[in-house]
Amino acid sequence: MTDRRTSILDDVRAYHAEAGTGRGFVPGETEIWPSGAVLDADDRVALAAAALDLKIAAGGASRTFESRFARKLGRRKAHLTNSGSSANLLALSALTSPQLGERRLRPGDEVITVAAGFPTTVNPILQNGLVPVFVDIELGTYNTTAERVAAAVSDRTRAIMVAHALGNPFEATEIARLAEEKDLFLVEDNCDAVGSTYDGRLTGTFGDLTTVSFYPAHHLTMGEGGCVLTADLGLARIVESLRDWGRDCWCEPGESNKCLKRFDYRLGDLPAGYDHKYIFSHVGYNLKTTDLQAALGLSQLAKLDEFCAARRRNWRRLRDAVDGLPHLLLPEATPRSDPSWFGFALTVTADAPFTRAELVSFLEERKIGTRRLFAGNLTRHPAYQGQHYRVSGELANSDVVTENTFWVGVYPGLTDEMIDYVSSSVKDFVGGRAAKR
Repeated sequence: MTDRRTSILDDVRAYHAEAGTGRGFVPGETEIWPSGAVLDADDRVALAAAALDLKIAAGGASRTFESRFARKLGRRKAHLTNSGSSANLLALSALTSPQLGERRLRPGDEVITVAAGFPTTVNPILQNGLVPVFVDIELGTYNTTAERVAAAVSDRTRAIMVAHALGNPFEATEIARLAEEKDLFLVEDNCDAVGSTYDGRLTGTFGDLTTVSFYPAHHLTMGEGGCVLTADLGLARIVESLRDWGRDCWCEPGESNKCLKRFDYRLGDLPAGYDHKYIFSHVGYNLKTTDLQAALGLSQLAKLDEFCAARRRNWRRLRDAVDGLPHLLLPEATPRSDPSWFGFALTVTADAPFTRAELVSFLEERKIGTRRLFAGNLTRHPAYQGQHYRVSGELANSDVVTENTFWVGVYPGLTDEMIDYVSSSVKDFVGGRAAKR
């Protein structure tokens, strides 16, 4: 059987080589995606091997990935989940656990967040009966500031939940210090920024909890998937319970009495000795992933440093090429940071002789994919009209992003030739419009 398995996997590797042959890059014909997975023969073999072993639920590969990923990001515990959005839900919901005592978040408590971002950073706040407090961002970095967050704190504020925008770190040291001074929880949405640093320290290591996504657009992919990481073992235990149906037991689903106390517990109003595998301490979910996904994740994890270097290299090549172009606000790294970039943002200035829509249409016609800076100002979306939230200050820059900002890709699947075609296309458009003015 071992020889047969080896032969099958050799065939899978050969198939990958054959499937990868095709035309090279053709400007104006080949799609330049803003994001995407970079998958090699090792990834295909890892998936095939897991399938041959019928690893259809969370098991050994999942636990191995959690251990290695936690070590890579400098956290004590990592818990895989089925998406980055679920990771955000678990992280925020964990802060409402009765096991936190007086520190737990309760309905009506406020959580400071950013108006210009992705909705699943904000949705868990509403889904837990909490109140989002929206703050504005800086144009160029597209992150909020510690000053804005500090100004938003009220006597009802209990937590901060903010994402690092497009891989660019927010002022993590300052915001973490503010959270500590005000006795607030900090949740870092690190979904776009794995491998980024601030003050020489990895993003995702400043908060009480951090979240990651493994959707194909992100730094590592499992197809779908996400992760919650923390250095706090108490919070990690709550996250695990919420992810695994809310159960109190910490044994793996296929394990029986590993703790040697399975029939020795008495919790709630249950009879003494009730099977601990079926005692529930939280109103939870089933948000686990599978070993198929984890097997792919382990293969991808081996390439993380290479992927991050490629993102930085592509961003810098594009930034240098379009430097000095009029009528465009170019992106800037947050001071004291080294971003592992998710995308390259461009904002059309108010005095431009063209609109964002016109520039985007030009690029899309050239097969250059673009994306908006996610939702723009979330408060302007129908989903949030009628919801209970508070706005601190004005959201003027969030409105600018809604009207005039988009981004193009820098992910590792893009070649120098592709990046150069993107930059030359932007320059062709801007130069042509400026000449007509």
